[in-house]
Amino acid sequence: MNPPLRAALAGSVLVGGATLVARAGLTLDIGIGRRIRPLGPIALDIAAPPEVVFDVVAAPYLGRTPRALRAKLDVIERGADLVLAAHFTRIAPGLTVTTVETVRFEPPHRISFRLVKGPVPHVLEHYELRPSRTGTAFEYRGELGTDLWVLGGIWGAVVAPSWEQTVERSLQSVSTEAERRAHRRSA
Repeated sequence: MNPPLRAALAGSVLVGGATLVARAGLTLDIGIGRRIRPLGPIALDIAAPPEVVFDVVAAPYLGRTPRALRAKLDVIERGADLVLAAHFTRIAPGLTVTTVETVRFEPPHRISFRLVKGPVPHVLEHYELRPSRTGTAFEYRGELGTDLWVLGGIWGAVVAPSWEQTVERSLQSVSTEAERRAHRRSA
């Protein structure tokens, strides 16, 4: 095989592998050279009580998933306080990342997420909800881990900002809906 053809083949394999990893069709979890980086914090003041905010987050997981969310969420298994759920995040035309996570509910103050399958081998996240003068002091924090030392660190630097942006968009929707419900309750 001539060198240009070999280089083209190697490049194709790398691009194909990166696409599989990005879509979570291939998760590399070898535990060698693991690097952990923080996610967040993202803090919000939500003008709704913690119980309402908690219910807005928990309802699609613990109850029936609304039709509007079915393209983004598939609850695979439901328990009383723990679910296994697939999340679908469109990051570019033709490229949707699928993550599978356990989600644990500790009403009304904590929701925890643990990655089972995704574009990186390790993610732990949690939402903390505390009563505040205006309603709820909401905080998101987490950690994202990648393997293979520097190479994994580079991949983590690509994935983490997109992960945080996805969480932030989701939390803006949660805030809007919780405030709408709180306003409707008080009216």
